[in-house]
Amino acid sequence: MKKTLLAASLLSATMAVQAADADQATSLSSVIVTATRTSITTDEALSSVSVITRADIDRLQPASVRDLLVGLPGVAFTQAGGEGQLSTLFLRGTNSTHVLVLIDGVRIGAVGAGLPAFEQIPVDQIERIELVRGPRSSLYGADAMGGVIQIFTRHGAQDGKLDPSLSVSTGSRSYMDGHAGLSGGDSHAWFNAGLGGQYTAGINACRVGAAELGVACFADQPDHDAYRNWNGMANGGYRWDNGTELAATWLRSKNFVEYDGSPYGGNQAVNQQQVAGARLSFVPLDAWKVTLNAGQSRDDNATYFQGEYSDLFTPLTYVPRTPVGHTYSRRNQASWQNDITLDANQLLTAGVDYQQEHIDSDTGYLKSTREDTGVYAQYMGTFGRNEVQLSARHDHNGQFGNHNTGSAAWGYAFDHGLRLSASYGTAFHAPTFNDLYYPFNSGNPDLKPEKSRSGELGLSQAQGTWNWAVNAYQTTITDLITLDENFVPQNISQARIRGLEGQFGINLEGWQVQSYLTLMQPKNREGAYDGNLLPRRPKQTARVDVDRSFGAFGIGATFFASGKAYDDQANLHRLGGYATTDLRASYEFMPGWRVEAKLANAFDRSYETAYYFNQPGRTWFLTLRYSPATR
Repeated sequence: MKKTLLAASLLSATMAVQAADADQATSLSSVIVTATRTSITTDEALSSVSVITRADIDRLQPASVRDLLVGLPGVAFTQAGGEGQLSTLFLRGTNSTHVLVLIDGVRIGAVGAGLPAFEQIPVDQIERIELVRGPRSSLYGADAMGGVIQIFTRHGAQDGKLDPSLSVSTGSRSYMDGHAGLSGGDSHAWFNAGLGGQYTAGINACRVGAAELGVACFADQPDHDAYRNWNGMANGGYRWDNGTELAATWLRSKNFVEYDGSPYGGNQAVNQQQVAGARLSFVPLDAWKVTLNAGQSRDDNATYFQGEYSDLFTPLTYVPRTPVGHTYSRRNQASWQNDITLDANQLLTAGVDYQQEHIDSDTGYLKSTREDTGVYAQYMGTFGRNEVQLSARHDHNGQFGNHNTGSAAWGYAFDHGLRLSASYGTAFHAPTFNDLYYPFNSGNPDLKPEKSRSGELGLSQAQGTWNWAVNAYQTTITDLITLDENFVPQNISQARIRGLEGQFGINLEGWQVQSYLTLMQPKNREGAYDGNLLPRRPKQTARVDVDRSFGAFGIGATFFASGKAYDDQANLHRLGGYATTDLRASYEFMPGWRVEAKLANAFDRSYETAYYFNQPGRTWFLTLRYSPATR
């Protein structure tokens, strides 16, 4: 895909801005907590941030978290088949294990693979998503090399009422989805609870011919691979008159998914993800706020094989449902954070984080537990038009010893909402249990931790009905972990990622337009592969969302385009560029009741984000929704 075509999304929107009325009142900025671990507005963040609200989710009608995030600046997704299949996210060209994902402040991700299960997170239970690009190890420790994504579960309005909610969906390939919830609260107490489920008959996850080529799933099973999910969520809290606040959250998602495989690796899996956490905050002194957090995340997986199978040594044989293996992992975590107001425009934050990882598997690992303790501090100050953020952290990892990380950011506010920012940060990532110890010669216990250093320069403006931002960055990673030709993880001496991100949004005569563009060079800088693209990272992506309301009716479309990528270090397995278009409409036929329709991949494009894995073609969805928030 040529850069000129991919840049069309920003170009068309840029032309439209000339007709906008720049004198209209500036819209209020969103309040975020992920960028600095404290409450600030997006205008105050000296980093590139994206915020997805519940209103955005309702407008975009996504079937998965991937639908929400794909195409945002710096974001590239791969998916090994249709809905429910393994989804991995690459943020700013870093590895898929280099993005830290939190749910209500609790770190998630399977301990073995180090990957958050995006495909298991139910969209119906999400209130808000904050995505922060760039290194955040100086605040969060390991894994936050490419950035941090925090997902907040739904909460109710504290208006003294009980608010029920309901949605029922149907669609292509026997798709069904349902959600029911109840929330309530007042100025002191609040709660929200919900149950949901999803089913699809699916598509054939892997192209025919993979077994002969020895790629992807190494098997040919030309059938539809079904997926079903059951999920539940509950949260609540109480706030006393003196500002003390106690809150708790719980989310559980369990699914069954079919895939193409063999009696050795299975072709069915039962996965369960559970997150539980509690938070207590209080103010001992006027200038001192204390926050205590504790939580646990669990990722359990059991694999099975069922169906016909044959190979060079086995004739075609039917195998009944047989257990193949299991992996159970959990993360226990706790933190103590202190926010000290030094002056009206100066804040000092200091705290301690503790994390324990544990894995239990039928295959056995040389080590099954490890711990990490981190101590951090951050200073934020505003001096006239200048804003400064400084942070430092020391981590002690039970396996890999001590690691120091830090970051510095500066911003300058010009007139008319124009702001310049510059930042520099370091980060590290410890190898996962699978990287180190996975059996059958697929682990490498000699791996070293990955380290990075990143610099970024940004320019942004928000005024009246429009906003735009441009960010340029470079990240250098030493000892980057990649798979060699035998699928064994190895450290490569260096990788360098350069990128340019742009975004532009406008509200013009009722039309809401938001566009994004990413241009990136994620390159290997070692040996025979020097200059090659890192696997599964496209050099260009673009996305445009266009929406319009006509009273009770709403229409919208999302255009997404991706340039080519490669599936291997040698850049032999090419993933071609592609473009998709999603169309959507809604009608509120009575207060709080709405019917929604969506046509995804409307032009039925065939494409791959992982070599030899299929992606869904044209897909339709129809939803009936009751939401009292729209009454």
